[in-house]
Amino acid sequence: MKEFPAHPLRTRFAKDILCEFLPPLKTSNKVLILCSGMPGYPGGKGEAMQTLARRGYWVFVPRYRGSWESGGTFLQRSPHEDILAVVQGLSKPFIDFYSEEKMRVTRPQITVIGASFGGPAAILASRDTRVKQAIALSPVIDWRGQRGTAESLEMMEAFLPKAFGEAYRGDPEKVWKKLASGRFYNPVHEVKTIQGKKLLIMHAKDDHVVPFAPAQEFAEAVDARFEAIVRGGHFGVSSILKPHLWRRASSFLTKY
Repeated sequence: MKEFPAHPLRTRFAKDILCEFLPPLKTSNKVLILCSGMPGYPGGKGEAMQTLARRGYWVFVPRYRGSWESGGTFLQRSPHEDILAVVQGLSKPFIDFYSEEKMRVTRPQITVIGASFGGPAAILASRDTRVKQAIALSPVIDWRGQRGTAESLEMMEAFLPKAFGEAYRGDPEKVWKKLASGRFYNPVHEVKTIQGKKLLIMHAKDDHVVPFAPAQEFAEAVDARFEAIVRGGHFGVSSILKPHLWRRASSFLTKY
């Protein structure tokens, strides 16, 4: 009987972007790209990756450029462009670095799931025609609305270099000014370009890290499906496996 490897496999897209991945046990063209939050280690998702792979998906967890094992400079480009680089990479064969085996997903049906910092990546990547659907959990909708939250931009500017060092490589002052401008990697600035029918947003009302109200207003503005969760706090990307969230996600994935 075919089994999963002891650890996620690894490959690289667009030269810079390191990506952990797992193939499903049976032939499938269904793909999930998971856009992790920040700060935090994007690895350690082996169990979640296995669960999703058992459900018939190829699962990919990329590191944003300039973070962790990826090359480049953090936030020199919008993180959604890193996700689209993975999408582009899936149009041709890629190599598992452990076995040197060449792999390919034939006619990939791609869904992007992002949470928190990774939420905008999922939302903005959904505009690409190669992305079939996108799901955003507790997404930042407007970086200018992060003032006064548990993870304000001012707090992160001071905290990140001390707590994560070279895990995120870029000029801290420029990084946070870029986000604070509201014109970079900011879904609310791109509201006219979003196709709501491709998008599901789930957000808990008691989220103390990313405000709930902007997500609800944004979903209404773009006519996206919105699921208001009464309690649950701040969702990470692995939260998609919580039964009440997966039930909603699964309904969306099979409907559209």
